[in-house]
Amino acid sequence: MSRQASTSEIKDQGSETPTGPFTGQADTLVRPLQIGSVRLDHPVVLAPMAGVGNLAFRLLCREHGAAMVCSEFVSAKALVMGNRRTLAMLRIHPEEHPVSIQIFGSDPEEAAEAARRVEAAGADVVDFNMGCPVPKVLKAQAGVALMREPKRAAAILGAMVRAVSIPVTVKMRAGWDEENINVVELAQRLEDVGVAAIAVHGRTRTQGRSGQVRWDWIRAVKEAVSIPVIGNGGLFTPQDVERMLLETGCDGAMIARGALGNPWIFARTLHYLKTGELLPEPTLADRVAMARRHLRLLAELKGEKVACLQMREHASQYLKGFPGAAAARAQIVHATTIQEYDQIFDQILEQAGELAHQPTAPVVGRPDELPPSCQG
Repeated sequence: MSRQASTSEIKDQGSETPTGPFTGQADTLVRPLQIGSVRLDHPVVLAPMAGVGNLAFRLLCREHGAAMVCSEFVSAKALVMGNRRTLAMLRIHPEEHPVSIQIFGSDPEEAAEAARRVEAAGADVVDFNMGCPVPKVLKAQAGVALMREPKRAAAILGAMVRAVSIPVTVKMRAGWDEENINVVELAQRLEDVGVAAIAVHGRTRTQGRSGQVRWDWIRAVKEAVSIPVIGNGGLFTPQDVERMLLETGCDGAMIARGALGNPWIFARTLHYLKTGELLPEPTLADRVAMARRHLRLLAELKGEKVACLQMREHASQYLKGFPGAAAARAQIVHATTIQEYDQIFDQILEQAGELAHQPTAPVVGRPDELPPSCQG
């Protein structure tokens, strides 16, 4: 692959997220994605999302067609220290493979040891976070802060590669801000130390989760490295995924917020890429049934009390945009048992009447309505 694309060449191209449908090429986009020794059946995967990507959510996305699922990010330091709650985040279900566990940190030795523990836990891939813009993470010189320290970033990823036999991947942004777009140079450096694939969120640290997703930045990385490049950012529909794959030439697409309350997006996207046909959206009845199952999976994983707390955000996403959703959300914040959730779900179905069985597109939440670390 050519390494001619540079930061200066892509900063001013101004490519916006394309609008309007592409046609005639969808059937060529569904092909296996090889990440080191791990072969994915197709190129559409679940992004790592803090506060969201626990085992229950990953299982639902995997069941509904995600080629690979990724955990919420895990502190390398806490893993090395043996923190019980952190170690519990490494739990993997046999039915969710292939699965990637994402870690974050700022020390090469800690990251290497954490990667060993991820491998021992049975993960197929270990991913490293260089995209999180949350102040607490930045203060620890981790997340996207490492994009300002390319040598340290390369040292960390190199140490991880040497420490494990499973593929090591990285997810990062375009740069710190629009004046410091260094994703191409950094991607080349990380490829040189043995990283098996790179996921690029086409926004900067200063943009956070809002603002224009620059797919030309993703395309520039694809043109500069020979390892797989996975595009991320602004993917909420099957058509979005098709456009990103065609516009950037990237090897895969990583869905984040588009999967919240909407695990069906993977199966619907795969079907669309294969056939050009859009399957009907799930009905409210479908969404409520999925929310009930999600809650029960969480309860099996973390107990009823914690599950009911963590389900609040998920339930709101499942119900968003439907009649009675605002009132239901007001009740959900006080729900402490599965029975109380079921009563709320029953009420919204009763209020919807026949509308509960009509396909309805999900309403995408504003960034400020989502978990603070949720990206993409």
